[in-house]
Amino acid sequence: MKKDLISRINTANNLLMLKCSLLALALLVYGLSPAQQFGGHPTRTQWKQINTDTVRVIFPAGYQRQAAEIAGIVHRLGQQTTTTLGKDFRKVSIVLQPRTTISNGYVGLGPWRSEFDLMPPQNSFGLGSLSWHRTLALHEYRHVQQYNNFRKGISKAFYYLFGEQGLELVNSAAVPNWFWEGDAVYQETSLSEQGRGRLPSFFNGYRSLWSAHKHYSWMKLRNGSLRDFVPDHYKLGYMMVAYGREKYGADVWGKITDEAVRYKGLFYPFQQAVKKYTGRDYKTFRREALDYFRASLATGAKDSTVDHWAQQHRHFVADEEFPQWMDDQTLIFVSSSYKKVPAFYMRNVLGGMDDKLRMKDISLDNYFSYRNGRVVYAAYEPDIRWRWKDYSVIKLLDVTTAQQRTLTHKSWYFSPDINEAGTQIVAVQVIPGAPAALHILNSTDGAVMKKLPNPDQLLYTYPKFYSDQQVVAAVRNAKGAMSLGVINTVDGSTEYLLPFSMNVIGFPTVHKDTISFSASYKGQDRLFIFTNKKLFLFTPPAATAATGHYQLQVAHGRFAWTGFTAVGDRLEQGVLAASQLTPVAADDLAAAPSIFRVQELAPGATVLQDALPSDTTLYPVTTYHKAFRLFNFHSWRPIVEDPDYTFSIIGENVLNTLQSELYFNYNRDFEYKQFGGRFTYAALYPWIRLGSVYTIDRTETRSNQRVFYNTWENSVGLQVPLNLTSGRFNRALTIGSDLVHNQRFYRGSWKDSVDNKAFNYVSSYISFSNQLQQARQQIYPHLAQTIYLNYTRAVTKVEGDQFVANANWYFPGFSRDHNIIINTAFHGRDTLYNVSFSTAFPFARGYVGLNVHRMFKLGANYHLALAYPDWGLGNIVYFMRIRSNLFYDFVRVQDYDYRRSPRPKVEADFRSYGTEIFFDTKWWNQHNVTFGFRYSRLQDLSQLNPSANVWEFIVPINLLGRN
Repeated sequence: MKKDLISRINTANNLLMLKCSLLALALLVYGLSPAQQFGGHPTRTQWKQINTDTVRVIFPAGYQRQAAEIAGIVHRLGQQTTTTLGKDFRKVSIVLQPRTTISNGYVGLGPWRSEFDLMPPQNSFGLGSLSWHRTLALHEYRHVQQYNNFRKGISKAFYYLFGEQGLELVNSAAVPNWFWEGDAVYQETSLSEQGRGRLPSFFNGYRSLWSAHKHYSWMKLRNGSLRDFVPDHYKLGYMMVAYGREKYGADVWGKITDEAVRYKGLFYPFQQAVKKYTGRDYKTFRREALDYFRASLATGAKDSTVDHWAQQHRHFVADEEFPQWMDDQTLIFVSSSYKKVPAFYMRNVLGGMDDKLRMKDISLDNYFSYRNGRVVYAAYEPDIRWRWKDYSVIKLLDVTTAQQRTLTHKSWYFSPDINEAGTQIVAVQVIPGAPAALHILNSTDGAVMKKLPNPDQLLYTYPKFYSDQQVVAAVRNAKGAMSLGVINTVDGSTEYLLPFSMNVIGFPTVHKDTISFSASYKGQDRLFIFTNKKLFLFTPPAATAATGHYQLQVAHGRFAWTGFTAVGDRLEQGVLAASQLTPVAADDLAAAPSIFRVQELAPGATVLQDALPSDTTLYPVTTYHKAFRLFNFHSWRPIVEDPDYTFSIIGENVLNTLQSELYFNYNRDFEYKQFGGRFTYAALYPWIRLGSVYTIDRTETRSNQRVFYNTWENSVGLQVPLNLTSGRFNRALTIGSDLVHNQRFYRGSWKDSVDNKAFNYVSSYISFSNQLQQARQQIYPHLAQTIYLNYTRAVTKVEGDQFVANANWYFPGFSRDHNIIINTAFHGRDTLYNVSFSTAFPFARGYVGLNVHRMFKLGANYHLALAYPDWGLGNIVYFMRIRSNLFYDFVRVQDYDYRRSPRPKVEADFRSYGTEIFFDTKWWNQHNVTFGFRYSRLQDLSQLNPSANVWEFIVPINLLGRN
């Protein structure tokens, strides 16, 4: 009976099989799109623009000054620095994003635009202290210049064949990502008084590897690791670019990249161009560049205890950050590693074990402050609806009870500190476009008690209560120079303890009248103490001169600080002694920052300040209409997913409010063709979805005869995406519904004898995910749930309905990089079979999928890491992790035998077990690709599934939606 049931049911093959010849191309094109927020702005946003022959700066009303300065810098860069890569020019749109707490920026193709996140970072050691939007202009416009001059030869041919995404694909394959970012960091450094190339912390990564005697392969340095710390491609790229210019001239990279993007030599074009213009093969060039910087950055210091600690550990251990004294024996700090998410820990320095207090809520950094049993820190909180809008809210944690409260909501507060009495909190409020402000808050309810004036227009970072009427903070002026300031909480006046300079200052801490902080000093980040109006350099016994020293706190006659090492930030502590203090003149910190092998980017180029317009009104501001180039088709690409062969023309406007696609699809199995279009409009809320697809040459069997027909299906729908992330969990909820009109057109001899019936149906869905924060090595979060519900019902002329529920439940396994995932699913549809809807029911693996009256599923998965090879082949493919999944699937289907009357109920089981092997890889040193193989052992054989052993080549679909 089961065999008869299966043989008569119309089935759909749900195997994820791709044509191997086009797999890499499809995956790489998909992975090239930069992270952008679709539909991220409130509908009422009024957009303005500065539109010149060089750049179109698009910004919300109120940000004219920043837009004008960016336009001025871009014009100067276009005049002076483009020629170092070539003379080609293409106008770009730059969209300013002032409503996000994230400090970032990017330039991308598909569509061609740049986006500047205007929130300045609190940590000046990471990205510098220059005015943030100016730094973005210097750095990101270099990417514009790169793209403008990399559309040549074969790269240009790919642009004509596949559009902007095709160009981006071949550009990224021809020119390594280390050059893109290293070249941009070089520009921001050479054209300003600071830039990352002048920050000692920028070189901590490679200094730590060298001091720990860790000699990684070139492919590991290029691709990173899931078990070892590897500096990113920004650092590597800067050293490669700076060495090349220093050794072979300012135009060397223009010549190399020109030939690379043309694919001269076809295979390894960049490496061949390096050899041609430097006289060194690629391997020799990169070795000499690293050796050059290793000698340039050497301090001559002998290995310290911190260095020895890093040398003794083979792999990354953990980061221990922001240690603070609870009493003379106990430290509280934040610890995280590749296997565990950030959490608060307490350590007894006399040899006791670390006690975990609480996992930290989702935050942009691990900074916090502690006093008198209270921990206060800023956590990340997105807006529920608008994706380009998020907040930084204050959390207050009671150490004694481990209970936590959220004090503020929809706020932009950073780096909070609590006073000794535990009654007040000081925090920096930063809203791009407005002066920064220090707010004094009530620790009971988060109410604002006082807003301090800011007469000097400073940007405050890491404020600390210094006395009842004073706050100390690292401050930046409009130029980007830094000092240590004591702010009077009565009138906002500031006393500067140090002269302003371009040396970075940060992480001040206070104990009684002693201020501790970190500052750049003679090419390194060192620890300082200010007490009794005197400045001292603090050199603890375990300090190493190879990397930076940070986050010093002195209290109870003891010290604690963190040192940057190759296996994590190392917490060190000890007894304070006078011999560890060396008097330093404050003026010594005012010296210009060290220059790590930087030349002028172009002859006659001037520094950043000279590029700023003296009168921002020189650039007229006009209204930017939201409908401008709404249908912005930028790329066209083939997609092969056997048996479907698709060619799509895709588009998206610069404001990310309309996604559009026109496509043609051919199905090889059933030989039908489809012409269609899909559109999603997100400038309004809810989102509006439109779709239309015309299918020709569809077939079905009636009275043992083959019937031919065409269909035209049109849909309109609404979608409500909600971001419910808060606390320790990332949460997302999407609710939507589509009304679909389906019209059939019968052909041939059936044209007049069969009704060209049309019917409408409604498809409604709910998708929900809730996932705990995830550490680097965790394959999936240790606790998560994903739920998908879909109900489809015909509403005119024919009867039919279908309901599908699919849920995944995630739990920790026996090791930190293991996961248990339970899959439960249900499918129910009508028994009339007047209309058949597609189903998202996850059938038992290895079987051909069915669509019948009732289907139930219970699946179990155990994911585990097998190895972290950190091994690659020929700079083509690099294996970061090999992992496995052991699975068991059980599906029960129920239907009726339609050949007999009355129709008896029929049940059938589909059971399978097996294993999946996944390879987490990088291709061409920069594109993440996961692929694998599945072996399924089928326990219930049939005509459709005659073999007990099924092998599949798979591309996994991540149920949590991670890339």
